[in-house]
Amino acid sequence: MVRRNRDDWTEIALRALAEGGLNAVAIEPLAARAGATKGSVYHHFPNREALLQATVERWEREHTEKVIELVESERTPEDKLRTLFATVLDRGRKGSVEMALQAAAQHEVIAPVLQRVTEKRLTYLTELFRQLGFRKAQARKRALIAFSLYLGQAQMQQTLPGLVEPVLDEAVQVLIAK
Repeated sequence: MVRRNRDDWTEIALRALAEGGLNAVAIEPLAARAGATKGSVYHHFPNREALLQATVERWEREHTEKVIELVESERTPEDKLRTLFATVLDRGRKGSVEMALQAAAQHEVIAPVLQRVTEKRLTYLTELFRQLGFRKAQARKRALIAFSLYLGQAQMQQTLPGLVEPVLDEAVQVLIAK
């Protein structure tokens, strides 16, 4: 039997979340899926909520903080915005996890992380639009539109695959138009 560490379990939980939503993050099914005992999970996490907390915090790091770091390697605000959209819409699992978390937005573990991530993303997008020359209020509105577009396209990737990529460049052009 393979020994699993904390990161292994949060990765397994992220996959389960993407595939089956919040209810799929349950100790026994995850252990069975991994070919391990539930004791292996409990060695790292005292309960399901602790596993879920670590999982959504990992999602926060990988799908917000690391994405922002990647985007910041671009030189212009336009390139940053284009890279941001291309990156967040590139991988199907990201959108699937996002949609599962949005569906569970009222859950006591999910709610504060989702709120924090949403505000961090909106703040970052607002700053990008400020760099593009928009005033603060208009930059915030554009950030809300951009984030709404992302959520809508993430949903479409799940339900209507193949319709998202063709609008990426046009979406960026509309968002930066003055």
